[in-house]
Amino acid sequence: MDNYFDKALHHLGKIQKDTLALNIGSMDGVMFDEMIGYTNMYNYKVLYVEPIPYLFEKLKTNITGNALFENSAISDYNGEIEMITIDQAVIDSGLVHPCFYGMSAVYPPKNGLGSEGDRQTVEKYGKLVKVYCITFETLMQRHNILNFDIIKVDAEGHDYKIFKQIDLTKYKPKIIRLEWINLEKEEQENIIKILNSFNYEYEISGQDIVGIKKDLYDELSLIYDTPTITNKPETLSRDHMVESFANRLIEMKNRNKINDITIPKKSKVTIVTGLWDLGRGDLTEGWSRSYEYYLEKFTELLKIEENLIIFGDAKLKEFVDAHRSPANTQFIERSLDWFKNNDYFNLIQNIRTSRDWYEQVGWLSESTQAKLEYYNPLVMSKMFLLNDAKCMDAFDSEYLFWVDAGLANTVHPGYFTHDKVLAKLPAYFHKFSFICFPYATESEIHGFKHDKMTEILGTKVDMVARGGFFGGPKATISDINNLYYNLLLRTLQEGYMGTEESLFTILTYAHSDIINYFDIESNGLISTFFENLKDDTLVVKTKNTAGAIATHNSLNVNSASLYVLTFNSPNQFRTLIRSMAEYDENFLSHPKKFLLDNSTNPETFEEYRSLCDEHGFEHIKKNNIGICGGRQFIAEHFAESDADYMFFFEDDMFFYPKSDFCKNGFKRFDKNLYTKSLEIAHKENLDFLKLNFTEFFGDNSSQWAWYNVPQHFREKHWPNKCKLPVSGLDPNSPKTAFNSIKSHANIPYALGEIYYCNWPQIVSKTGNKKMFIDTVFAHPFEQTWMSHMFQLTIAEELKSGILLMTPTEHDRFEHYAADLRREN
Repeated sequence: MDNYFDKALHHLGKIQKDTLALNIGSMDGVMFDEMIGYTNMYNYKVLYVEPIPYLFEKLKTNITGNALFENSAISDYNGEIEMITIDQAVIDSGLVHPCFYGMSAVYPPKNGLGSEGDRQTVEKYGKLVKVYCITFETLMQRHNILNFDIIKVDAEGHDYKIFKQIDLTKYKPKIIRLEWINLEKEEQENIIKILNSFNYEYEISGQDIVGIKKDLYDELSLIYDTPTITNKPETLSRDHMVESFANRLIEMKNRNKINDITIPKKSKVTIVTGLWDLGRGDLTEGWSRSYEYYLEKFTELLKIEENLIIFGDAKLKEFVDAHRSPANTQFIERSLDWFKNNDYFNLIQNIRTSRDWYEQVGWLSESTQAKLEYYNPLVMSKMFLLNDAKCMDAFDSEYLFWVDAGLANTVHPGYFTHDKVLAKLPAYFHKFSFICFPYATESEIHGFKHDKMTEILGTKVDMVARGGFFGGPKATISDINNLYYNLLLRTLQEGYMGTEESLFTILTYAHSDIINYFDIESNGLISTFFENLKDDTLVVKTKNTAGAIATHNSLNVNSASLYVLTFNSPNQFRTLIRSMAEYDENFLSHPKKFLLDNSTNPETFEEYRSLCDEHGFEHIKKNNIGICGGRQFIAEHFAESDADYMFFFEDDMFFYPKSDFCKNGFKRFDKNLYTKSLEIAHKENLDFLKLNFTEFFGDNSSQWAWYNVPQHFREKHWPNKCKLPVSGLDPNSPKTAFNSIKSHANIPYALGEIYYCNWPQIVSKTGNKKMFIDTVFAHPFEQTWMSHMFQLTIAEELKSGILLMTPTEHDRFEHYAADLRREN
C-alpha cells in the first residue's frame, strides 16, 4: 500500500471525531504543509508548534478555528536554543531564492542551510536567533494533552531528538510522520527499531518516514490494497488480477468491512469530475442554465471507457448508478454543505457581496459568480477535489485529470467515445498542465484585477488558463494543490477574486518549472485541444514570469527502447524478464525491446529465440563480441533508431523485492519507476541517468573514475589526492561530488560528477552520441569509457544523474568458463 500518510489521514477523518494532531515545525501553517487540506476537511484539532517568531505570527493569522499554538522549539531540555534562518526581508527583496522562505534549523544546521551548495548564501544572509525550547513532555503538560492521534515532525534534522522523547506506550499515536532525509544513519535505524517494537507499519516516502499503527494499517489495507498474486509474472493476466480483487472485495463485504463494492479497472488514466445543483436555472437570460441541462451533458461524459471518480450528492449518485457500471466508477458523496465548511467560503462571500467588486465591470453584477452563493466556492474547489481524488483513488491511476461535468456542452463527446483521445494524454502530460487561450485586457480577468496579476507576476498577463480540463501525473498533484491553496487564501484575504481560471493563470506563469500549458484559439473553446490531441499535433509550452514562451518536445514514454545484453544463459534472461514484470510491467509493455545475444553455446540458441518471441523482443544474434563490444553495438543500433531514450541492462541485473532496502539504506522499490525515471531524465535534460546507487561491486559514494583517468587529469582535478594505491583499492579515495539533490514524484536523485559504468541506466539520444558515437574506441573497456565520460562531465559537455535508490543488483547465478569472458 502506497501513500500511507494521505490514506490514513482520510480514513481517520471519516471514521473518528475529535481527532487531535500535533504539527511540530509547522512554519506558517500553510506553505509546504501537506496536512492543511485534511485539517480543513475533517476539522482536526491541531497543536501547532513553531519556534521562529515571524513565522509564528503568520501561523496564528493563517490558522483559525480548532487550534492550539506553541512558540517554542522542541528539544531535550527547557531553556533557550540557537537557530539559524534566512530573514524574510532578504527573501522579499529578491536577494535569495524564494525556496529559502521558512527554512530554519537548530544551529549548526543539518538541513539545506548546512549544505555546501548553499554555504555562501547562508554565510551572507543567515541570521542566528535564540528561541525558547522545551521538552516534548513539557509541551504535553503545558497544553494539557493526555493523548493524541497524529504527529508530524518537520524539524530539519532535529526530528529524532524529538521522536525519542515520545512515550509511545502512554500516548499511542495512530499516525507518525518524521522528516527522514536530514537524519544520521544511526538515527534512522533507531527510528525503524522503535516503530517495529511498538507494532507500527512504516513507509519511507521521498524525504519522510511514515509509521501507521498496525490495527489502522490493517483497516486501510482492506480498503486500498490489491491482493498478493503468487502466479508467475509471465502467466499473470490483468483480468486475473481484477477478478481476484473482486473476490476479495466481496469477501470484505460479507465480513461487513465495507458497504459498497467498486471493482477497479486497471488503467493509467482516471477522469475526475463533480456536479451539484447550484440553482443556475433561476438566473437571468444569458446566465441561466438548468440542472437538467447539465445532467443531459453529464450523461455523455458517463459513456467514456476510462475510470471515473465522481463527486456529488446522494441525488447524483442515484443518477450515476442508473447510467454507468460500478466496475470503473468511484462515487464520493459530498453535499453542498462541504463547500460551506471550507475556510475560504466566507472570504468568497464577503467579496461576492461587495459593491466595489461586482460593480468594477458591467457584466459582473449579473454573473454566476456574483449571483450564486456556491458558484465560486465550487469552481475554486476543483483543485482540492482533484487532490482528494488522488488520495482516495481506488484505481491505482498514474494520471488524473479534472473534466467539467458539462464539458460536452462545448466539446463533442465523440472525441472521448469514438476517437478515444483520453488514452493519449500520458504522452503529452509529463508535467501538470493547463489549457490556455489568448486574452487581451487592461482591466480584469473574470473579476480579478489585471494590475494585481501584473504585480504578483512582474509581467503583463496576455493569456488565461481554462478550468474545464486540467491535470497530469498523479505524483505532481499534491505540490500544485499546495501552491493553489496558498495563492487562493492569499488573494482572497487581500480582497481579490476572479474564478479558478484566474488562479490557474497565475500558477502557469509563476511555476513554469513544474507546470506546462497547451495553446487553444482566442475563442477559448477547449475542443481545439482535443482536436489537436486526436491529430497528435499538440505542442507543449511553458511560460515564465518574464512572459517568454518556451516550446519543447514532450516526453513520450513509448519512445524508448530496452536493450538487454546476454551470454549463454537463457535462464538469466528469463529471470530478468520475470523481475521486470513483477516490479513494473511498463518496462516490458512500453519500450521497443531488443536482445543482443552474444552466446557461443548452440544449445541456447533456440531457447533464446523462443523467449524473444514470447515476450516481444527483437533477437539480435552476435558471436561473442564481448561485454563492451556489445555495449558499443547497442549504442550504434540505438543511434540509428527513432527512439528518444534507451534503457540498458545486462541479463544478470535483476529488480529486487518491493519491501527490500539496499545495504546503504536506499529503498529498492518505487511504483511506476519506468515512467518516473524517464521523467527525471527528460526534466533535467540528462545525457544518462544511472538507476542504482548501490551495486554488488560497490556504490556511488566513492568516485571510481579517480582510478581510471590519466595521471595529468588526476593531478589537476584532485591535487590533494593524486596518487593511486600500489595495489587494491584506496579506502580514502575521493568521494563523488554531487552538485544538487532533488526529488521527483517521491524519487530522490542526485546530479553531479556521476561516473559511467555498465550498470542499468537510461541514455538519451544526444547523450548516446556524445558518449559512444562522437568518439569510438577500437577496443573499449568499461574503465576507458569511465575515464572518457568523466572528463566530458568535468568539461560540462556531459550531464548525468543517479537515482538515490537501488532497484536492481547484479546476480549471476549461472556461470561460464573464465576463458569465454571477453570485453570487446
